[in-house]
Amino acid sequence: MKRNTVLVVVVVLALVTSGTAGFVAGAAPTADAAAVAAPSDDGGGTPLQVIQGSPDLSVTAPSATLTPGRTNELTLQISNDGDMDLGTAQTREIVTTARNVRVTATAGGTPLDVETGTLAIGSVTENRPGEATVAVSVPEDVDQGTYEIDVELEYSYTYRQSGGVTIDRPETVDAEVDVDISEDARFRVVNATTDANVGGEGTLEAEIENVGADVARDATVVLESSSGGLAFGERASDAARIDELAPGETATVRYDVGFAPGALVREHVLSGTVTFETSEGLQRVDESVSAGVTPGAEQRFAVTDVESDLYVGEEGTVTGTLTNEGPNEARNVVVQFAEESQNVIPIERSVAVGTLGPGESAEFRLPIEIGGEAKPVGRSADIAVRYRNADLEPRAYQDLELLYDVRSERDQFLLEVDDREIATGEGRSVEVTVTNNLDEPVTDLEARLFADDPLDSGDDEGFVDELAPGESTTLTFDLEASGSAATKTYPISFDFRYDDANGNSQLSDTTRVPITVVPSEGGFPLGLGLGVLLVVVVLGAGAYVLQRE
Repeated sequence: MKRNTVLVVVVVLALVTSGTAGFVAGAAPTADAAAVAAPSDDGGGTPLQVIQGSPDLSVTAPSATLTPGRTNELTLQISNDGDMDLGTAQTREIVTTARNVRVTATAGGTPLDVETGTLAIGSVTENRPGEATVAVSVPEDVDQGTYEIDVELEYSYTYRQSGGVTIDRPETVDAEVDVDISEDARFRVVNATTDANVGGEGTLEAEIENVGADVARDATVVLESSSGGLAFGERASDAARIDELAPGETATVRYDVGFAPGALVREHVLSGTVTFETSEGLQRVDESVSAGVTPGAEQRFAVTDVESDLYVGEEGTVTGTLTNEGPNEARNVVVQFAEESQNVIPIERSVAVGTLGPGESAEFRLPIEIGGEAKPVGRSADIAVRYRNADLEPRAYQDLELLYDVRSERDQFLLEVDDREIATGEGRSVEVTVTNNLDEPVTDLEARLFADDPLDSGDDEGFVDELAPGESTTLTFDLEASGSAATKTYPISFDFRYDDANGNSQLSDTTRVPITVVPSEGGFPLGLGLGVLLVVVVLGAGAYVLQRE
């Protein structure tokens, strides 16, 4: 073979296998000609696999209805119905996949404005469509009808593979999608106000206007708070209903709302949706409703001059002064004790203080019982102020704390016995001065004396009709000491059953009083008397004997 002939054959083979050129009978080769001129095997008898094809992209808009007066989200779906000229089912995706797909939408020549730039959505295959969402602004006064959005798709793909050689190509597709301007009802919040203050609850009123071209029936207006400081009760959203709203008409919807303590006095953002039925009975949803609402300054109260007369095991009161710090008048104000404790039992959980204007104050008294197991320590309790606003709607303020002291357990009654001695074998009257040590009057006071052997009482009860706080009275009891009583100190005990200021029967703690037994005057102690008697007997016997002699 001549040298130049060999060179020509080498060049031809190189061009054919690379897929970039080909020739027939000396003509300039093309890619299609290369396909014709491609060798049937790789020189070793193995057939070469040739793959050839291309994607075929198209654009649709599933929800193509836009609403005037706002920026709409328009979703574009990109589908791929590719073509494969050469290859197998297993290799189809190699040449039908559109890679690095970029979507650019424009609305030239229309009153619409596409605010989104070019979007990259990755690869689009025959089995995996692509999706791009663009923002389309529609003027308020746009004419209803159908408008055209231009969509440009740019991508690359593999056109051909053969013998390890790949040919890639770029592609641009121009498409259009039609969008309709809605003739349905659409809504906006004309005004939103609330009478709720920061830290309180109230009513939110939103005035809704139908700015669309059709009537809305059975409309459900859902407002949702986008602020952590505003809530609809315990939820972030609430719903209200409007029976019918014609184009140009307005309706007011109301919601119960509350603002967190410490929330800022600023406009809090609300987003909303309106679900309604068109005049043709079709269901529609307007998801573009929004509003803002500003609360009033926080209605505040303060508690000062707190005092308590509480003792362990007793009933008492906590007193204080409640001041309305404004900004509004508070009617029918009630102070509510909110602490939950086994040892602190409110006798009355709520007490009324009346109506307080801004800056006005009033005293309150909370009756409380302290259990016998309580500790004598300083304590704190949450209290709430409940009141009504100028429209007599109930409101609450809960950011208050009550600090008070509980004192150690004390004797309900103080006892004083001036003469605490009794002679052996004798009885006497014991006068006991009883003082009411409580902070309230007591009635039907029954006193009882308890004595153990060798002491005894024949009259062990006393009675007093009434005893005021700090008042004293003297009760008399009989006490006896047996003849065998040793000369030492013995205890006697007293307790008291009484009715408190509320008419409840109470039993006091037991109080012990020491009594000392002393020798009887004019007598002999028992041991000494026996000795003297023995001496007398002995001496008498001796004298008798002497006389006989």
